[in-house]
Amino acid sequence: MGHGKLKKFAENAGFRCLLQPDASAVLAPKDAGSKALVLRDHPIKGNWGRNMFGNDHPIVLELGCGKGDYTIALARRHPEINYIGVDIKGARLWSGAKEATLTAMPNVAFLRTRIEFIGAFFGPAEVSEIWLTFSDPQLRGSENSRLSSPLFLDRYRGFLRPGGIVHLKTDSRYLYEYTSAVCKVNGLNVLAFGTDVYGEGIQGPEGLLNPSGSSSPRPSQPAAGPLPFMKPRAATGSETPQAPESLTDIAAVFEVQTFYEKMFLEMGLPITYLAFRIDHEGAYKYPGEAFDHEYWLEKEGPRRSFSHQPNKKQ
Repeated sequence: MGHGKLKKFAENAGFRCLLQPDASAVLAPKDAGSKALVLRDHPIKGNWGRNMFGNDHPIVLELGCGKGDYTIALARRHPEINYIGVDIKGARLWSGAKEATLTAMPNVAFLRTRIEFIGAFFGPAEVSEIWLTFSDPQLRGSENSRLSSPLFLDRYRGFLRPGGIVHLKTDSRYLYEYTSAVCKVNGLNVLAFGTDVYGEGIQGPEGLLNPSGSSSPRPSQPAAGPLPFMKPRAATGSETPQAPESLTDIAAVFEVQTFYEKMFLEMGLPITYLAFRIDHEGAYKYPGEAFDHEYWLEKEGPRRSFSHQPNKKQ
């Protein structure tokens, strides 16, 4: 391990905004004497507002946040919202944690953990939104490793508030189409989408928003994408689920960019975006034949070997 990483790890220990528990803090033997492990709750679960931020403001997660530049940028735009970036790489998180510390940002925190353990850290309805930014599409890996798979959506449902939103922003058309298919087969409420954010804009139920910030009446809906738009589900209690305020800041999708997103754009690679709610009763269905794996794998092309190298994340 290089001296630079060791120095960052040492500094990480002093950042109040960075929580980096050992795996042993959230894993325990299933039974006495058993080698099998089960997930157990961390003390921060359900207590982020009180213990980390000192307020009850909405909480937004960025999963796979890399260096945290997207988390930091969103937090600057919305001081009334608390943002938490999650990643397993301590050397990456150092950048965001140091920036948040040096600039005294009270609404930013970072969590170093495997995203598979995310349910151990957040309680029911504790989170308002989730951002998946340039996640590994797992082209040849397990479907359950994709952060928008039914397995992960079920985990998110455990802590996302009713009507909460998942945002997917990615340079992978494969992952975009896979997630679109998951939305379709589960009848999820799609709020906005675009297959070329900076070229064609973002389509929403009320119209098309362009990178310039101008909007136009909704055109005929294109064949691609998670269509049709769904109406919000009926409320199960006294409160009808509403979109968090930050969705109205759709301009952030155009204006907030990571270092590597800018690099992708310079290479001429289109960036896609999808926003949807995961309020869904019962088990989530897998897309099956609704997603043409081989077709979109071929369309993805060799660029994936560049954009998702281990050291190329944000």
